[in-house]
Amino acid sequence: MKMTAAVLRTQGLPRPYATSRPLTIEQVDLDPPGPGEVLYKIIGAGLCHSDLSTIENLRPRKLPSIPGHEAAGIVTEVGPGVTAFKPGDHVVSVFVSSCGDCRYCNNGRPNLCMSSFTARAEGTLASGARRLKLNGEVLHHYSGLSVFAQYAVVMENALIRIDDDVPLEDAAIFGCAVVTGVGAVLNTAKVPAGGQMAVVGLGGVGMNALMGGVIAGAERIVAIDLNADKLRLARELGATDTFLAGNEDVIAEVRQATGGGLDYVIETAGSIAAMTLAYGVTARGGMVVSAGLPASTAQFSYLHGALVTEEKSIRGSYMGSCVPRRDIPRFIALYKRGKLPVQKLRSGFIGFDQINEGFDKLADGVVLRQVLQPHA
Repeated sequence: MKMTAAVLRTQGLPRPYATSRPLTIEQVDLDPPGPGEVLYKIIGAGLCHSDLSTIENLRPRKLPSIPGHEAAGIVTEVGPGVTAFKPGDHVVSVFVSSCGDCRYCNNGRPNLCMSSFTARAEGTLASGARRLKLNGEVLHHYSGLSVFAQYAVVMENALIRIDDDVPLEDAAIFGCAVVTGVGAVLNTAKVPAGGQMAVVGLGGVGMNALMGGVIAGAERIVAIDLNADKLRLARELGATDTFLAGNEDVIAEVRQATGGGLDYVIETAGSIAAMTLAYGVTARGGMVVSAGLPASTAQFSYLHGALVTEEKSIRGSYMGSCVPRRDIPRFIALYKRGKLPVQKLRSGFIGFDQINEGFDKLADGVVLRQVLQPHA
């Protein structure tokens, strides 16, 4: 079938993207779903910082490709052997398509399944197949999804079915921003009721981490960001304290205000400066959880003696340490009860003609989650 999609051919083009236009809008060919695959119509796709990192060439990928890894839509066709879905099902995409039978999957950690990592490096589906072409040229799949398009063919394990009464424009961000942010708090850090925590970096993931702290029942939630407008929204969503990250004395200010720092600090900005700040505001015996993805070559350093004498710990959190089939339905349930108001994070809807400008706004840090509507 023919469909409209955004194609990335060159990474690292200069800003503004509205001028350099790294994403070109093309009519591409999409093959029907093969064994174990599902075709679905994309209703909404979120513009995520991971996509921006690919455009910036901070995280190289095989090109040309159709980016995008966070979406919701409606199943239109299933391939041979698919039993979990049928046409008409409402679904959310998951950017790790786990195999279900490896050391990580069997230990309840499908987010670390290596089958998806291998496919991501090669630009294929987890089966090794490719279903995208442009004028006869093969296009690579992005994270096994490629959702900056009107339709996508994905592996059956890359989708989670959701209730039909959930607005798909809200559901679009559950497969990345929500699971990563909320999961970092509830699954990785395991912030207890009455705990004291901070979030460094208030993008879509960071705001979800903040809401995760509210869900956990944290007594104190400190929000830290460079953007004063985001700090105001953070207060509305449940932050008890806010600090501007651009202040050179911010670490000292946070430590003084909190009696020596926080027990749980979630870093979501994906920069070494943010990680340094996060480590600096972590209390003795506290934990830093990093859910942000910096450049693939970035390194974080610390005084090892102090790590020992202060008994701090540093944890990574990939996809919020989530088990998608367990966690996405429960996060959706929290949303339906008003406990996870992700609609407040939406920075507007865009069409294909605005996608490059959308990434300019994301790079400037002035938006949270813009949602691409491929059929608008």
